[in-house]
Parts: sequence; structure tokens; C-alpha cells
Amino acid sequence: MNVDLEDLRAFVAVAELRSFNAAAQLIHLSQPALTRRVQKLEENLGVSLLERTTRRVELTTVGRDFLPKARRLLDDLDASLLSVREIAEHRSGLVNIACIPTAAYYFLPDVIATYSRTYPNIRIRVVDEGANAVLQSVLNGEVELGITLLGTQESEITFDPLVEEPFVLACRGDHELAARKEVAWQDLKPYRFITVGRLSGNRLILDLQLAQTDWRPRWFYEVQHLSTSLGLVEAGLGIAALPRMSLPAGPHPVLASRPLINPVVTRTVGIVRRRGASLSPAGQRFYDMLMQRWG
Repeated sequence: MNVDLEDLRAFVAVAELRSFNAAAQLIHLSQPALTRRVQKLEENLGVSLLERTTRRVELTTVGRDFLPKARRLLDDLDASLLSVREIAEHRSGLVNIACIPTAAYYFLPDVIATYSRTYPNIRIRVVDEGANAVLQSVLNGEVELGITLLGTQESEITFDPLVEEPFVLACRGDHELAARKEVAWQDLKPYRFITVGRLSGNRLILDLQLAQTDWRPRWFYEVQHLSTSLGLVEAGLGIAALPRMSLPAGPHPVLASRPLINPVVTRTVGIVRRRGASLSPAGQRFYDMLMQRWG
């Protein structure tokens, strides 16, 4: 059965006005064209919906039963089209983002604040996950955008860099290394080193970039999250090499950071998207704001 929506509109107009002439004027059709639409609908349904007399148009029993259903179909369609139009005009919608925890605090707050002022009815969901989980969420279509370390080796992913940042030494302010302006990797040798697990993207970066050096840190404590590393450093249990953005932005009463050199190890944080997939209007605008602010 092939029911045309415009045929439904024609039927509803005639049924409500009880006149083909008045209905034709309302929906801007000629009366013969309107009559053909109603007849086509009746033919497709296999029933008579209207009884026509010289003075008036009346609904058949089937027509009276069908009228509220037709109204509901048209109302639902209009509501759906309005919702799509509002999303396209950035008046409503939802943006789903996955982000590594260290970048969530660094990149997102000022962009979210600007975005929400511009589009106050668009909701934003931020899922903070590890680097590999962010990548997988984008690949699976669970989120539109991801902010992470990885993605350049995935054929189904595009990676737009936002910032390249160095790994720095994290230690207590009263630690002897805090007295230096910069610290070489070799200088970490005497101290207990805190690292993250091998599944961490940050651990992978450190292992790869330090692979050709004469000495690499030998961990004494291994944790799963950078925030846990900071907690152990703050407690005086050891030192750690962490991305700069994972440390407090301002002065801290206990923690200190110093540049690590020989070599300088960096990581690149960027936006990942599924290659060839179109972003929603709301997602595209958020992406544009991120690139304008950080790209």
C-alpha cells in the first residue's frame, strides 16, 4: 500500500471543513486536484471515507474512525520535521564526545562554555575514557567525536591534531629534583619511578620514544590512571613522568613539575572522527569551535 502524505492532508482538510471548495482554498489546490487526491487515497485504502452530497460532505463510518489516526500521523510528522529543522539550525540536539581524562579538563571547559552560550538548548555528553576506549567509541559510532592520542594508524579514522605537549617530571616541591630548572631522564635513575600500565596510550608513547636511549625508567609502582600517579607523587612515594596537561594548571601547595630533556618526549592530542561519516549539525559546530580554539 502506497499512501501519499499529501493525500492524507487533503482528506483531513475536507473532513474538517466538510467542503471540497473550502479545503481546496486552505491547502492551495484546485478543487479537481483535491478531489483526485482524496479519490486516490480511497482507492489505495480500498474503502470510502467521504459521502458527497450536493450540499455537504459527510464522513463514512470508516472515515470517522480513520480521521483521528490521519491527524495523528500528520501531527507526528510535523513534530519530527520541526525537530530536525531545529537541530539543523542548532536550536536543539545532543553532542556525544569521548575524551581522555587529562584532555577533558584542558580542552573542553572553555569550548563548552562558549558553545552553551551560543546554543543553550543543545545538550553535551562527555564520556571520559582511556585512549583506546575513546578510539573504539568513535569506530563503533557511540560518539561523534573523540579527543585522544591515537587514531593516525586507523584507516577508518581521521585524526586532526590540537596540541603537541611534552612529558614533564612530577615530584613533590620538597624533592631534590624540584630544585633544578630541567631534569634529564638519566637523572631519574636513583629514585622510585611511578608509571601507568602497558595498556595506557601514554605508556606506549614513553616506551617507543625512549626505546633508543641508554637508560629507561624502571618502574617501582605501576597504576592504571594518571590521576593515581599524581596521588602517589603527592604522598611522597616516588616521581613520575606525566603529560604537562595532567598536572594542575596553577601553583600547587605540594606538587612541582620540571621539563624532562635528553630526550624531550612529546605526545600529540587531537580529534578523531570516523572517516567519511558526516557529523550532525550540532556536532559539526562543536568540532569547528574546538579547532578554532585549539587547532
